[in-house]
Amino acid sequence: MTKEIVVEIAKKLGQLEGQNWEQIQRGGSHPISVSKIIKEAQKRLAELKLDDTDDLFSIRFSGRERLWGIRSRNLFQVLWWDPEHKICPSALKHT
Repeated sequence: MTKEIVVEIAKKLGQLEGQNWEQIQRGGSHPISVSKIIKEAQKRLAELKLDDTDDLFSIRFSGRERLWGIRSRNLFQVLWWDPEHKICPSALKHT
């Protein structure tokens, strides 16, 4: 991951900081069941000892770009940067 991407992620998270989860979801971000993500990501959760998690949260950056993590109350634990929308592929166009 490049420095530019890290700066972009930090900037986006800073913009979301004053919003509640309902407001964040209106922007296209949402929870996703772990059962719907690709097997490689499920395996990685097990390796991280996070496989007791039922849902992950996908923060939408653009049509494809997503930041994946675990939402716990008002906290977001970052797991993966997904620039190509591969963790949970969508059949929808431009996503």
